[in-house]
Amino acid sequence: MLRAVLAGVIVWLAAAGPMPAAAQPIDRQALVARHDVRLDAVDPHAPVMLGNGDLGFTADITGLQTFPEAYAPQSPLLTMAQWAWHNHPNPAGWTLADGETDVPVPGRGRQPYAWFDDFTLLETRPALRWLRENPHRFSLARIALQLRHADGRPATLAELADTDQRLDLWRGVLVSRFRFDGQPVVVETRVAAGEDTVLVDVRSPLIASGRLAVTVGYPGVGRSINPDPSDWSNPQAHRTEVVGTMPGAVLLRRTIDDTVIHAAIRTMDGSVAQTGAHAFRIDGQGERLAAAIGFGRAPFLPAPNADAADAADEGWRDYWRSGGMIDFAGSTDARAAELERRVVLSQYLARVNQAGALPPQEEGLFSNSWNGKFHGEMVPWHAAHWASWGRPEHLRRMMGWYREHLPQALARARQHGLTGAWWPKMTGPEGRESPSPINPFIMWQQPHPIFLAELLRRADPSSVATHAELVEETARLLASWPHAAADGSRTLGPPIVPVQENHDPLTTRDPAFELEYYRWALQVAQDWRVRAGLPRDAEWDQVIAGLPAPEQADGLYLPVAGATDFWPATLGRCRGDATGEGCLNRDHPSFLMAYGYIPGAAIDPAAMRRTLAATEAGWDLRQLWGWDYPMVAMTAARLGDAAGAVDWLFADQANNRWGRTGMTPRNELHAGEPGGADGQEYRRIADTYFPSNGALLLAVGMMAAGWDGATGPAPGFPQEGWTVRSEGILPLP
Repeated sequence: MLRAVLAGVIVWLAAAGPMPAAAQPIDRQALVARHDVRLDAVDPHAPVMLGNGDLGFTADITGLQTFPEAYAPQSPLLTMAQWAWHNHPNPAGWTLADGETDVPVPGRGRQPYAWFDDFTLLETRPALRWLRENPHRFSLARIALQLRHADGRPATLAELADTDQRLDLWRGVLVSRFRFDGQPVVVETRVAAGEDTVLVDVRSPLIASGRLAVTVGYPGVGRSINPDPSDWSNPQAHRTEVVGTMPGAVLLRRTIDDTVIHAAIRTMDGSVAQTGAHAFRIDGQGERLAAAIGFGRAPFLPAPNADAADAADEGWRDYWRSGGMIDFAGSTDARAAELERRVVLSQYLARVNQAGALPPQEEGLFSNSWNGKFHGEMVPWHAAHWASWGRPEHLRRMMGWYREHLPQALARARQHGLTGAWWPKMTGPEGRESPSPINPFIMWQQPHPIFLAELLRRADPSSVATHAELVEETARLLASWPHAAADGSRTLGPPIVPVQENHDPLTTRDPAFELEYYRWALQVAQDWRVRAGLPRDAEWDQVIAGLPAPEQADGLYLPVAGATDFWPATLGRCRGDATGEGCLNRDHPSFLMAYGYIPGAAIDPAAMRRTLAATEAGWDLRQLWGWDYPMVAMTAARLGDAAGAVDWLFADQANNRWGRTGMTPRNELHAGEPGGADGQEYRRIADTYFPSNGALLLAVGMMAAGWDGATGPAPGFPQEGWTVRSEGILPLP
């Protein structure tokens, strides 16, 4: 009987024709593979990254780090770990108190903030410099090919022929091919899945004659941390000790000041020899050289290459098979294939750089910016997509940092006479704030634990118990921080620096986005209480009601309260050029976030629609950052302008140019410096900026899966020209 039914179904399906596109599973392997990265020459701004979330390895055209001089200064070839941090010596014993200044706070007297008002003070107050620069990330090693001619001369990059490189995204393996002195060389490079180890597999006739080997060099840490912290000029300033040997393997202990890490080199059927104080050479056997170069906080021996390579490949296959995916095949809009490429490469780079136990820095494990520290306010742009794209385990792991540092955040709030948890802005694994003219006054990171916990709850309801205390204590800070007036109204700041950082911290009040974000987060925290069987907190409700609606002038939202001349200047003398005196139409148009990133309860959609149009007409779009374009797209989508949302994703600006490896640069405008990107007055600061990738995933996921109250399939994409199939993506609030 069952066979007869099945036969009937098969006949019906054949007669009915192909299944509707939405009913067919996405061929994930084919989708991912069509965006494999392929290079046939050095792109000096786009080396290829490999990694596992804890260890990142940046490779040149040979598959290793053989020719770092061929790459731009913004693209150093580094090996970085989430857990690898270093402090310069601190003989004076400076603590955060040495970087604090008493700042007047209305109604609360003078309070300590890690604030200074002029960067020149870094030259006269060494405590400020030390507190900003420490701790910092550093590079663990340089792993390179040693190629020599028959007469012993070292190879140059120009002498490599037929270079061909492919990053196999589905397996996370980099395959690099070239010819040297007429002989073929094939290099496969991976990062192991279960340990922080670089796996190298080289095949070439040059190995047998000793003309091809792999070298490993361990650098110190320089005084200059950004973008490359490596110091190769002071070998006496650090130690590399051989603490164990066995056939084909050495175990090492690395000491740099007070930082101690462990390293290991293991080769399959080859040999390892020390060639310098911090240098080793790995030789193969016959025409093959297979080696594992590992790093850890405790002594270990890397797993055999074959086993580790299989596990690494399977780890990547598991990653792509799980979680969300979007397929734009069949779209007639000419931009669809490029958007699909950006999405796939962003998912790849997210697993490499944004899947660790610590929030990532802006440049992930690629290079250093801001001394390798991470920025608390940027965490959702790096990591919120993990929950909405059906991979909540990565966000859960990162949330462990918040739970670990909750006591510290509670103490910081008490120091200011408040309750709840006050989260830092620029910090490292230790959780200490970094002194700055801006950092201590930025407050939009405060609701983030609630936002992230809410996304996790939607993706994984079992996570509620784990994060309930974070939500509760964060809400207490949001309720106690606003200034209260006798009539029950509340005010945010001063002091406060909004998302758009070009406002005076000591006079600014009620930034538009922060008002709505605090209101939204407190309401979500109340919902958590109710679901847990607890009553609503009466004080929180008073704050929700007492926070004013974001201020408008002439029907347009203002960035901060009282800035009534903002839009006349922006749409008048400053239109599209924020280099003039008093022109503030630059940096992040964060007021748009109040009805895009979140559904601001006090926002008038019609006024926000006018404000978005004014932003497009009057903003200096050259000075947007990489995450701004997806952020504005979210606002356009929520306002029903799907075509505009796509247009914002493709804004033709220097900071929204997506390179061959899926990374966007960070350019900054500097008046009086002609040249640079597109002939504008730009300086290229960095070759990658990973909030662009995380924000793209959050925005495109929202456009495809929708948001609370949205209707219809893919509500953020135009109905004409776009065929959107998505799997495993959740709507946003």
